[in-house]
Amino acid sequence: MDAALLGQLMAAGLFLLIIFFLMSGYIVAFTLGGLAILVGFAGIAVGAFDQSLFAALPNRFWGVITNPVLVAVPLFVFMGVVLERSGIAESLLTTMGQLFGSLRGGLALSVVLVGALLAAATGVVGATVVTMGLLSLPAMMRAGYDPKLATGTICAAGTLGQIIPPSTVLIFLADILQGANSAAQLSLGNFAPDTVSVGDLFAGAILPSLVLVAAFILYIVWKAIFHPETCPPVAMTPAEKAGLGLRIVGALIPPLLLIVSVLGSIVTGVATPTESASVGAVGALLLAAVKLLADVYFGAEGDPKRDIRLFWFWLVAMIALATTAWLFGAVGLLNTMLALLALALLAIVLRGDLRRSYLHTLFHSSKSTMSITSMVFIILLGATAFALVFTQLGGSAMVQGFLESMPGGQFGALLVVFAIIFVLGFFLDTFEIIFIVIPITAPVLLIMGVDPIWLGVMIGLLLQTSFLTPPFGFSLFYLRGVAPRTITTPMIYRGVLPFIAIQLIALAVLWIFPDLATWLPNELFRSDAPGTEGAPPPPASFDEGGGEDDFL
Repeated sequence: MDAALLGQLMAAGLFLLIIFFLMSGYIVAFTLGGLAILVGFAGIAVGAFDQSLFAALPNRFWGVITNPVLVAVPLFVFMGVVLERSGIAESLLTTMGQLFGSLRGGLALSVVLVGALLAAATGVVGATVVTMGLLSLPAMMRAGYDPKLATGTICAAGTLGQIIPPSTVLIFLADILQGANSAAQLSLGNFAPDTVSVGDLFAGAILPSLVLVAAFILYIVWKAIFHPETCPPVAMTPAEKAGLGLRIVGALIPPLLLIVSVLGSIVTGVATPTESASVGAVGALLLAAVKLLADVYFGAEGDPKRDIRLFWFWLVAMIALATTAWLFGAVGLLNTMLALLALALLAIVLRGDLRRSYLHTLFHSSKSTMSITSMVFIILLGATAFALVFTQLGGSAMVQGFLESMPGGQFGALLVVFAIIFVLGFFLDTFEIIFIVIPITAPVLLIMGVDPIWLGVMIGLLLQTSFLTPPFGFSLFYLRGVAPRTITTPMIYRGVLPFIAIQLIALAVLWIFPDLATWLPNELFRSDAPGTEGAPPPPASFDEGGGEDDFL
């Protein structure tokens, strides 16, 4: 048998073996790397794989570890874990619930809005679902909410961290798409292609994520109007109404300040995503320290004087941070945050009350960050070995031929890839899908003329949808773990179905109107770039005649 054909058959077998072992529950990183190396040695034995290629594996590993773009991942994870453990997310959720609770559907609206804010401030899905499940679900049940609506809203709002920047999913997608785009453009003869940066994907995801949040809100409003018995209002006590305005400001300003510092610095070009991640990590530490400072100096929770003092503190801090960011960029913003953090801790120490809680939060946040980051990166190293063996066995050529032969050209190829990703999302984790499927399929799709930013945002939204879909949607199990026994698993499954339908509609809207993903990054990062006037447009149409022949 021809060595090239034998190599392609071995590549297909490698992919199927990996899917089988992953679904059997084997450790992901060792499955990817171990099977790839075993199949590679088998390929050497039959002459389908060059053994000298294994010598390049250590250099590939080193390139992954030293990639400056991926430095942002542990920093953003740390930022999210600190906010969750410090109680800032809990305070925000409680206050927003009091703000909207007196309206029909108000608690559900507060869950969606807080989910969007926490997604933009943390990007950690599991922590968001668990936090809102512990705090909001009992309150919604006491208010008489339909369990299906309550659980579906919490799961859907919690998964927004997959698509709303600073999502770690988008960071890895941007890194993979950058390499895929470079390879695709070189094969097309373009030796100076536009880069695909993390900032591009962050900017591209902003409008689609806002559309998705608005769609969730409209659905809840529709339920409140036509099915008011499913989401009744909550009676507010006089104590809860007293000083609510100041409490709202005090709870909203910290996460909003962090969101503006992180995303604003990226979108305005003040900082790179990696620099903004460091700003976010220090900012989260600052917010946790200020919360402790308020406990020591400003009074107990619920004291009106505390709320007034916090309001003026954050007003002055916002002015100071905005001024330094405008005058001195990311470095000035970071240094100002560090100075404020040092002053806050010093003030607490002088009071003789540093408290073990802050050190406890710092220790466990660092430990959780190390665990999450190690898990993701060891999967990435295993996927690197898989990509090397799969590609060199001829798997990429096989995938390219398969997708190019799809009826409908570009449309058919995209439909097949999206269907594969969606189905795999029922069983595999997001990062496993990103590291296995995207490096194989993205170069082919980009050669066929698909816009890389649009593709990245579509994949992010698609992975978020599959993350929510039964029977193995991960956010469903996060909520199942903290929900009371009265909430059954079928209730959770039925509750998320309307939100899955909303996300599928959002995917269709983004497919029909790709400018939702490409307009903002083009305006921010490419409008003044040389040569953009003659650049080919993003995939504005996916008609059956729009195949690869239009771009070659």
